Order: sequence, then structure tokens, then C-alpha cells
Amino acid sequence: MKRIITIGLVASLGLLGACQEAGTQAAKEKAPVTESKTAPLSVPLYDAKTFFETTTYAMPAGSGFAFFPDGKSVLVSSDKSGIFNAYAINITDSAITPLTSSMTNAVYAVTVFPTDGRILYTFDGGGNELNHVYVREEDGATQDLTPGENLKAQFVGWSGDGTGFYLASNERNPSFFDLYRYDRDGYERTLVYENTGYQLSAISPNGNWLALGKSNTSADSDIFLVDLRNEDKTPKLISVHDGDISYGVYGFSADSAVLEYSTNEHGEFNQAWSYDLASGEKSPLVQADWDVSFTATSNSGRYRVTGVNADARTKVTLTNAQTGEALALPDLPPGDIRRIRFSGDESKITFLLNADTSPSNVHVVDLKAGTDSVLTNALNPAIDQTMLVNSQVVRYASFDGLKIPSILYRPKTASADHKAPAIVLVHGGPGGQSRTGYNPMVQHLVNHGYVVLAANNRGSSGYGKTFNHMDDKRHGEVDLQDIVYARKYLESLDWVDGDHVAIMGGSYGGYMVAAALAFEPEVFDAGIDIFGVTNWVRTLKSIPPWWESFKKSLYDEMGDPAVDEERHRRISPLFHAGNITKPLLVVQGVNDPRVLKVESDELVEKVRANGVMVEYLVFPDEGHGFRSRKNRISASEAYVSFLDKTLK
Repeated sequence: MKRIITIGLVASLGLLGACQEAGTQAAKEKAPVTESKTAPLSVPLYDAKTFFETTTYAMPAGSGFAFFPDGKSVLVSSDKSGIFNAYAINITDSAITPLTSSMTNAVYAVTVFPTDGRILYTFDGGGNELNHVYVREEDGATQDLTPGENLKAQFVGWSGDGTGFYLASNERNPSFFDLYRYDRDGYERTLVYENTGYQLSAISPNGNWLALGKSNTSADSDIFLVDLRNEDKTPKLISVHDGDISYGVYGFSADSAVLEYSTNEHGEFNQAWSYDLASGEKSPLVQADWDVSFTATSNSGRYRVTGVNADARTKVTLTNAQTGEALALPDLPPGDIRRIRFSGDESKITFLLNADTSPSNVHVVDLKAGTDSVLTNALNPAIDQTMLVNSQVVRYASFDGLKIPSILYRPKTASADHKAPAIVLVHGGPGGQSRTGYNPMVQHLVNHGYVVLAANNRGSSGYGKTFNHMDDKRHGEVDLQDIVYARKYLESLDWVDGDHVAIMGGSYGGYMVAAALAFEPEVFDAGIDIFGVTNWVRTLKSIPPWWESFKKSLYDEMGDPAVDEERHRRISPLFHAGNITKPLLVVQGVNDPRVLKVESDELVEKVRANGVMVEYLVFPDEGHGFRSRKNRISASEAYVSFLDKTLK
């Protein structure tokens, strides 16, 4: 009997809740070339601690400023201390100064103030996702700008003149986020918009216009505009259309004259369009052969930054916004640019550069001098970078001939004479996407001799709207078969030990693990279920209140629990746990608001009742994901230990 384990890990549970250059299509679909029969390469084995002592750096998200006003330092978040905190990095000597010192809750930097050294930052309560927004004064004093119990708040952006900033909070109604303006000095708060059921998308720099989103179904959405100068703030629909078309908001132009938005109205992929606020005229802005993930201009409007999701990697372009001419950047190491941020005078940019074998490092480019400075060295110096593995984009045929794009990692020791056991890794979402880039968990698995195939089953984002919606209300069925056929693909590679292949995943990927073991019990040898849904009946009835604005879209994709409970029971592994006969590792955070701990408790109990080996790892200080380095280390060691016991 073939022994295969499938592993599915998610960055986020989208319904409930970031390589090498790809070649031609034909090259993508070919199996990797077989090596000649030689002795296996000697590769040093590193433990999880070594991989996770690599330092993670993150830039402020959204429209937050990264450069301090004097242009001498940049703001980052980092787990340098073992848990995320806010830091300032000097761009001249790379000296790093801690700005927060939390030892329990992960802290994420939000923005620098445009006039001084104050910052905004955010954190929640041990992974419960109830974030508050705090200000840190220049003297180190802090203040919660969004106090209260059981509320969630987030940063929206700065006013164009820098005299105020906007925060969103669901304190009035847990289901919807209202928009507030805070004065830069004194923090006096004013209600800007009382939300009645929309998603807050963007506010114009001049404060006159608010863009709202509304999900109609999983495939159909709209954009609304509110003229905040009017007493009547009734949203105006600007995306009138027929059929299933998706619309989203990138943001407003620097002069507040244009709304820039995404739509798949004109093809399979999201493209960037502009809406003239005065005339209502729509025109194309950025076109590509893949989804335009983001596009925005610098604060002056002089430069445009655009990112395209090109076959699971991000291609970023920086252009002159008036001429469209690309800016010449200095030679950079291989990898993807992430989160470009401009200095106040727009003479410099800072960004992250990330590759399969290199975690994100902070760069600063002087646009006038044409020089690049690398401020960090994120990879643990104990690791020989040449021993890490680059990924390959491949495609394999599923049960109906549909090609499934995937990311393949091949251990350096794997050859026809020295076959390696394998793992099918399933992402979350369910509409997520496995992408290229540094992943310490994956590199740890590969370093210990496991092939990893990160499958982007039908329903994944990034491959067009048709592919994205092929699994709507067919979850645990057609998408599960894509994962089953991932095993067949792995068996076709003569450097893979097709008798020892595993499945692993988190969130929706964790659901796929449990579903595979319950509904295809002879396909995989073992499973690693990381905070996975096991009971859709309960999960869809207990979604957090702040998902209310897109609950209809969620129900459209997964089914409404009021009418689809029979189907939800049919596809829920918990009600079929008696079929599970293969070893199982379950990992769960106590504070998870998306997949409640009871989901994992009940699955573990039922599978153990079958007399099956079950290991259960519970983190009391985590939610939907692992924010503490020590917990990430413990989890990764548990994965390898479990696989060593069940696959080798």
C-alpha cells in the first residue's frame, strides 16, 4: 500500500479570517530532471531552533510611514527578541533600537508620525485578534487610543496634510467598523462615518471621499463612494454591472481626484482601473497577464509602485507616474521586493527583499545616488545558505485533467538512488495561495530530508477567477481530489519515495488533512492538522462578529448553515472520524477565534477512540497562527519528530 501524508498550512483562513523565475509553460509542466546515480550530498542537519533564530523583519502595512521625519531611521517590526516588537533601524550604521519591549503579546509597528519621532503600534490579547492601537511618544510613554473591552481597532491612514490620522473600530457595533479621525496633536477624536454594513476601503488624502466595499457573493462585489462633505452620507454605487464581477479598492490618487480600483470585469485577472471623481469616467490604469496585487503612488504623486502576482511570486515595478518610464534601480540580490516605502522627500525608498533561501532583509535605496544599503542580515549565521533549497514552480494533472500549479522543494540529498519521503502541503483560505519565498518551517522539513509539494488546488487565488471559484460549495470534494492527485504526481518523480508521502496543513489546510484521512483513508499515511476546521456546522455558526460585512460572501462559497447543514455535516471530518486509521498530529492555539479549540479537542478524542496514534500539541498563548518564536520552534520540531516516527 502506498503511504502518503498530506500537510496543509495556511497563512490565514480567508473565509474564516504572504523562487526561481518560472520558465515556459512546457517547462513548468515537466518533472524535474533526474540526477545521475551518485552518493547523496552531505548536508548538515539543523534543528528548528536554528532555523527560527533567523530574524523576521516586517514593514508597516497599508499606508503607514516607515521613514522617520529626519530621514535617518526606518520603522520595522521584528521578532529579534523572540516575539514581535517595534524597532528603529539607523540607515547609516544599521544600529537597531527597540521602541517597544513586550514579552507576551506580539507588537506590530503601524506608522511613524510625519512630523516627529512618535509611532503608532498595535497588538491583541494572545492571538484573540482583538487589536488595539497605541501611540508611543518620543519619551517612550504609551497610550491606548482605542480603549475598551471586546473591541477591535485598526489603522486606516493619514490625512494628506499630516494633521490627523484615521482609525477604524467596532466598539459601537461588534459587526461593523466605524471610521474616526484623530488629531495628530492631542488625539482628539471625531466620528467620520458610522458604518451600516460595508467594508472600509480607503479615504482620500483631502478627507472628502470615503471608498467602501461590499461583498455580494464569493465571486461578486461592489464599490461605493461617500462624499463626506455632504450631510447625507448615503453610499453611492459606482460599480454597476451584470453578472459575477469582483471589484476592490487600491486607494485614492495623491491629489484626491481619482479612485484607483481593481476589477476582473475585463478578463480572468484583476486589473487596475481609475475612476475620475469629478466626471465618473473610468479608464484602465495598469494591465498585466496576472492579478495586479497592488498599485499606489508616492505622497507627491511623482512615483508609482505596482505589484503583480506572477505565478506565485510578486513582480514589483517602480515608475515615473507621469511618463510611465521605469526607474533604474541598483543591482539587487535575487528575490521579491515587498512593501516599498518612500522617505519624506522621496529621495530614498526602503523595502524588504525576500527569496526562497533568504528571509526578508531591510534595504534602503538612494534614488539619486543609485546605491543600495542592506540594513539587516536576517538569516541565522549558523546556517550555510548554500545548503538551503530553492523552489520550483510545477504543474500536475488532477483527476479531470486540470493542471494544478504547485511549489516544489527538493532536498539536496534526494536522487534516484536515494529517494526521499514527501509531504503534500495544503494552504489555508480556502482561497489562499502557496507562494515562493523564505519559509523556515518548509526549509526545516526539507533539510531533514522531506520533499515538500505546496499544492495550489482549485479554489486557490492567483490563477484567474474561473480557477478560484471551481470549488465553491464543493469543498472537501473536488479540491480534496486535487490533493489526492498530488500524491500521484510525487510518485512519478524517481527521486521521491512514493511509498512514504505525507499530508500537512493549517486552518483550511488543516481541514483538508482531516478530510483526507477521513474520506480517503487509504491514500495518506499520516496527517498534521494545524488549527484545522473539523466541524463546519459549528464553525460557520460561530464566526467572529467583525466578519459580518463579508459573511454573505462566506456563506455563498461554503453554504449557509441555515439551509446547508446536511452538506456541512457530510463534509465535516468530525462526523466521519471513525474512518481515520492513520497517525495524526493536531496543533491548536487556545485563543483561536476562528477555529475554536473544541474543534481539535473533539477530533483528537474520536480518533484516539479508534485506537489510532494521535499526538496533540496545544499552545495556551496563541490564536490562529504562531506569533512567539519559542512556539514556532516547538511546533516545527513536533512536525519533524512526528514524520520521522510515521514515515521513516
